Amino acid sequence: MSEGTMHRPAERDQRGQREQREQHDHSAQGERGECRPGRRGSRMNRFLVCAAAVPAVLVAAGCSSGSSGSGSGGDAEPQAQESSARPSQSASANAVRPAAYATLPQPCSVLSQKTLGDLVPKGVKSGKAGSTDDAKTRSSCAWSSLQNNGVKGSQFRWLNVALLRFESDATRGDGNKLAQQYYDQQVQDAKAVDGAKDTKAVPVSGAGDAATAVTYDLKKKEGDFKQQTVVARVENVVVTVDYNGAGLAGDKTPDADDLTKAAEKAVKEVVSAVSVANNDGGKAAGGSPSQGASKSASPSKSASSSASASPAKGGSASASASQKN
Repeated sequence: MSEGTMHRPAERDQRGQREQREQHDHSAQGERGECRPGRRGSRMNRFLVCAAAVPAVLVAAGCSSGSSGSGSGGDAEPQAQESSARPSQSASANAVRPAAYATLPQPCSVLSQKTLGDLVPKGVKSGKAGSTDDAKTRSSCAWSSLQNNGVKGSQFRWLNVALLRFESDATRGDGNKLAQQYYDQQVQDAKAVDGAKDTKAVPVSGAGDAATAVTYDLKKKEGDFKQQTVVARVENVVVTVDYNGAGLAGDKTPDADDLTKAAEKAVKEVVSAVSVANNDGGKAAGGSPSQGASKSASPSKSASSSASASPAKGGSASASASQKN
């Protein structure tokens, strides 16, 4: 099976890489901002200058000893306290809440055997994880299925699940905001695929905080493909399910509605798997955010400092899987 038998969202991969690199750059800048002590000779010079100024300070203090306690000296302490309080108040105002979810589930285990049997009947055990240098931040898995129907031809299916988690960042904003921006761009990219026909985008209910299904037809030399891309956001995690099917060598083209329903079912299972991986039962498909998850989960240090790779790297891996089939 050639690489042309499936759609690989390369532009969305690159965008995910840029998002993660920016998080890394901001973290690196914070690390380089540490304060370093000056040279020993400089400290000694400052000590001598200060020592020479002591007599003058004592004389000034003696001249002002006759003033009452209600003078300027009495007001200095409250003013100092007020001044010292301002930085902490400003820091609190600019602080971002910690990211709700601190990890991701194993990508090849996010779907049940039954669901895989429905989506990729001849490829349940063909799951292959995409390469990543930080599985807590981005991961993916791809499956392919080729069902031979003899002289009637064959039915091809390809499934890819990609997950991308965003950290909260003092400069760029909290993880939910960053995830929402990526979610919006994923949907737009899916709607703008070259050669796509009859493109439709509809909201999907019961899948996290937001979900959209984008469907279209794509004609290739092997056959007419029905493509389904379902994007969902749950807190600071974005899930993208790419699923397509085609009837090859004379077999009939699969029903687009059936494929869409299967892809929507899959994305809901992945959203639930994200919640379970973070010990959060309150953010299952269609649920409301869990207070426990927001309080207990803390940002992952390794995620913000690691080099970026897009969660959909599994797209290239899935190409190899399909070729073997």
